[in-house]
Amino acid sequence: MTGTNKSAIPAAARLREVAETVARAAGDLLPGVFRAEMHVDYKADLHDPVTVHDQRTETLIREHLLTEVPGSAIIGEEGGEIGEGPVKWFVDPIDGTSNFAAGLAFWCVSIGAVVDGRITAGAVYDPMAKTMFSADTSGAWLNGAPLHCPAGREEARATLITGYPVQRDFRLEGRDSALAGLGDLVSAFSTLRRPGSAALSLCHVAAGWADAAAGFGVNAWDVTAAILILERAGGSYHPLTLGKQPDGTPAHHCPGYVAQGPGARYPTLHRIAEAVDARRRAGAMAPA
Repeated sequence: MTGTNKSAIPAAARLREVAETVARAAGDLLPGVFRAEMHVDYKADLHDPVTVHDQRTETLIREHLLTEVPGSAIIGEEGGEIGEGPVKWFVDPIDGTSNFAAGLAFWCVSIGAVVDGRITAGAVYDPMAKTMFSADTSGAWLNGAPLHCPAGREEARATLITGYPVQRDFRLEGRDSALAGLGDLVSAFSTLRRPGSAALSLCHVAAGWADAAAGFGVNAWDVTAAILILERAGGSYHPLTLGKQPDGTPAHHCPGYVAQGPGARYPTLHRIAEAVDARRRAGAMAPA
């Protein structure tokens, strides 16, 4: 890192501590407004909601992070990127805004730290369940206890978490192709769930509460912290560029993924994911 004093960068354990502290401080304010009347706006379309609580929570997180680690760069879902420091924080103030706005209790605060292009620390906090997932370069933790991902079950007995397909997938791939893929997944897995938060879904795989997860429309602030938590717990994360990023792009910047526990083999899931990737790549290369 040219021109950077690496000795001034906090250790990974310190960054994890900061992520945990800030995620909890911000997250514990949200149950008080959850299931209360709130105005909902929309960003790209009616499938992409945002509330004033997303915006206020991100502002609070930024303030806390800059106090704890001055000079940080912060990339947030609501406020974009500020700063150019050696520690880059990827922040989703409410991952699962649709659930939050609807009153469904599956959403979280996600904060991940990247140094020299590598995910170094992160925390994903579920305020409703009072559940803190975190990781640094030395390991992963669940509410302060070491977290170890159990071996995944065979496909026919496994639980898959995925939001695929949504309306965007119909537009990018065609309705018939996307629904055919969903049908194959429903047939192959014992259970398929669509809970609506990528960060929390990945953490549930890390904890063994689900066997696999897949997504085909995520952003870096959705998954940065959870990738490290899953991998340090012993699970695996397979990024997909989907024709939107060049091959070799860091995992947290890739828009697609398949995640699973150690030793698991899910041939149907990987076949569907590869087909989605191929269709998206073909669409990206097609003339406008």
